[in-house]
Amino acid sequence: MISSLRNTFNQAFTDQKYQEMLAAISKMNDDQMDFRLAETPVFINDITKNKLLKAGDEICAFITSDGFKTKTENSFSKVATPPNEAALPSCIVMDFAICKNVHNEIEPKLIELQGFPSLFGLEVFHDRAIRNSFEIPEGFSPYLNGTDEQSYLIFLKNSIQGDGNKHTVLLELYPHEQKTRVDFYCTQQLIGIPIVCLSQIFIEGNELFYQQGENKKRIDRIYNRIVWDEIEKQSEVMKEKAKLLLQDVKVEWVTHPNHFYRISKYMMPLLNSTAVPKTKFLSEIADIPSDLENYVLKPLFSFAGQGVIIDVTKMDIVAIKDPENWILQEKVEYAPIIDTPTGAAKTEIRLFYFLDNTTNQYKAVFNLARLSKGKMIGVSYNADKDWVGGTLAYFEV
Repeated sequence: MISSLRNTFNQAFTDQKYQEMLAAISKMNDDQMDFRLAETPVFINDITKNKLLKAGDEICAFITSDGFKTKTENSFSKVATPPNEAALPSCIVMDFAICKNVHNEIEPKLIELQGFPSLFGLEVFHDRAIRNSFEIPEGFSPYLNGTDEQSYLIFLKNSIQGDGNKHTVLLELYPHEQKTRVDFYCTQQLIGIPIVCLSQIFIEGNELFYQQGENKKRIDRIYNRIVWDEIEKQSEVMKEKAKLLLQDVKVEWVTHPNHFYRISKYMMPLLNSTAVPKTKFLSEIADIPSDLENYVLKPLFSFAGQGVIIDVTKMDIVAIKDPENWILQEKVEYAPIIDTPTGAAKTEIRLFYFLDNTTNQYKAVFNLARLSKGKMIGVSYNADKDWVGGTLAYFEV
């Protein structure tokens, strides 16, 4: 979004540099990647950066407000979740579409937010790989609010492992089969955390363990990578394993499954910010709007755009059997403002927030970005396109 830097980057780009970047990251994942990484980062000036941070701060203020827990209690009322929920999650992420307003000014619009981890480990290696292959101008960083790689890793380690005296594991469903497993391996290398499959856990007394070879190890703290509603799609054996987590065992969560539901699209109708598109629960809409071309229909709990209906019709709405699990949201128009050799791309910025335990406030510290030339950001909308996929935003410092 800074034309001079964009032109310089595009002119200096070579496919060899791009392949070098990919190779540096894919070696963390058995020399393969399961999702596309873009050819370019995004360069963001100070004005746009501050708009993003202001929007994020407004949303964080709601999450840390006294009424937050009560207002979001119904988000998981029909779901069986474990006990021992912390008051606030250690980390949250927010996705902002980069748009233009009626005055042709860049402005961010919230697309989604999650009380759930993201690619916190991978992006450290992604930044290193980008810098090793391409020239990133002085005065630009993917880190925010005075954070650098060293201080970010301290945030990350403290967030995941707490005081460091508790045995913490990264828990997932079949972790070595997940598309995001590269992040698990990066996280393991950065902070030394073991990767555990749900199938490995068992309970003795009121303590949780996992089997590692012939040894059993007690779990004090779970870095949770299980998308909780994915459990319903698993085998009966895995469902029974998940039920162990519903017992009152001595374990801490990062983040607790309840936070996946509380801090999600469920929150969007409750937010009051110019950066948040007008949103309503479908169950609370008495009259279907006549201008449905200005709205999108979204399931509350989904990833990567799954289930989203962009071109909404009245029949789509009538067909929804569980309107309490859907929102009707004002349509956001991504601005195609990233010039690439094969046409303009749109971008979405995900900000990483960690809870500062000294202030009990959230701090934006890092990011990832995604480029798209399709109707949406997801892979299925960008098949056979280049200069799209996952990347990083470099902010003016």
